[in-house]
Amino acid sequence: MASAGQFLWPQIRAARVSKRANPSRDSNGSGHLAVAGSRQGRERERLEDLTTASTCIVATLKDRIVDLLRREIPGLTDREITDRLMGPNLGQQAVNQATRALAVSGTLIRRKRHDGKFGNYLGEPSGEKSDPATIGMAQGEPVMLSEDDIKRKLKKSLESKGWVVHVQWGRVAGIDVEATREGSRWVIEAKGCGSSNPMRHNYFLAVLGELLQRMDDPNARYSIALPDRKQFRNLWQRLPELAKSRTRVSALFVDPLGQVEEVGSGNGPAV
Repeated sequence: MASAGQFLWPQIRAARVSKRANPSRDSNGSGHLAVAGSRQGRERERLEDLTTASTCIVATLKDRIVDLLRREIPGLTDREITDRLMGPNLGQQAVNQATRALAVSGTLIRRKRHDGKFGNYLGEPSGEKSDPATIGMAQGEPVMLSEDDIKRKLKKSLESKGWVVHVQWGRVAGIDVEATREGSRWVIEAKGCGSSNPMRHNYFLAVLGELLQRMDDPNARYSIALPDRKQFRNLWQRLPELAKSRTRVSALFVDPLGQVEEVGSGNGPAV
């Protein structure tokens, strides 16, 4: 991965050239030009480099943050943005500064998520936050539903059918979506879109494994929930029919508008 210095050096060098092409007079007003080669001149140049670097870092981060939220995962916290763009456990002061500046300009909307943490969403001209899915649709881009997006849309769909729904948001341990209705119980494990085909393949295998580990109730209904994308449907079709019938697992495919289609169910009506 390229370092910040590699990205910022052209801006710093350009700033130096500009300063030297338009030198300022020294602070005592005597008319003598400051000598860049002197110790004082070098110290001044170093401070100017630091100021230029700081400004460029914030500007670069703003672009990268907006790009991350647009292409991958709306609603990330400052900590989550830092982990993805800078690396795990690194300081997040620069990201804090950049997201707040973007919020002031209206580029981002900062609002509490379902888990109580403040998430960053792409802003609208009206100043209101749109559903992250509809933002992507309006831009004509593929909609990248996160795991929490899937849970949110499932919850709404199930509740409209009379289910009482309990959701574990974010990375909280436990069953992702557990629904009950008139003595029936439905256990659902969910995964989001992911940013690449290999990642989606891993997500599919992971969500199956997680669901199998939840199978401790012979009377419960079990399903995996995934974004309605061709790759996930193909992976489900390739799963042997014997495995589906023995486990009685179904797949719930969720589209950006909240429509849910159940496939392969052997234990109850569709959502």
